[in-house]
Amino acid sequence: MFGMIPFVKAAGKAMGNVFKGKDANEKLKKEVEDYGLDTDGVDINVAEDGVVTVGGEAVSQEMKEKIILAVGNVEGVGGVKDEASSKMGGRESQFHTVVSGDSLSAISKKYYGTWKLYPEIFEANKPMLSDPDKIYPGQVLRIPAINTASA
Repeated sequence: MFGMIPFVKAAGKAMGNVFKGKDANEKLKKEVEDYGLDTDGVDINVAEDGVVTVGGEAVSQEMKEKIILAVGNVEGVGGVKDEASSKMGGRESQFHTVVSGDSLSAISKKYYGTWKLYPEIFEANKPMLSDPDKIYPGQVLRIPAINTASA
């Protein structure tokens, strides 16, 4: 995936002034760990311009993508540079920025051709999502690569 993933700076979890001070990296890493995500081997570096770089080696492709979402969906983050690799491979997900009127079922229909796979999107975004009906404009979601032939 490597590259820049855009996020809406004005959307996301409010964490105060996370980008001021030398402990910004630790604050953001703690936020990720509070979700129960495994940050072993992963470096999170916050720049004052609101861009976060995720580097190092994550335990899996899924974990790497969840870490990117966890840091990106913080208010003030305008983008995440993906410079991380993963120990275990896996299919790369797509990312979707929620717009007004979106629902997980509508997003499922857009990416998979059926609304019935919305639980896949919900599961792929846990623990950042706690309820499939609570998404907001500007939020970025993982859309996992799945086999839609069985849907």
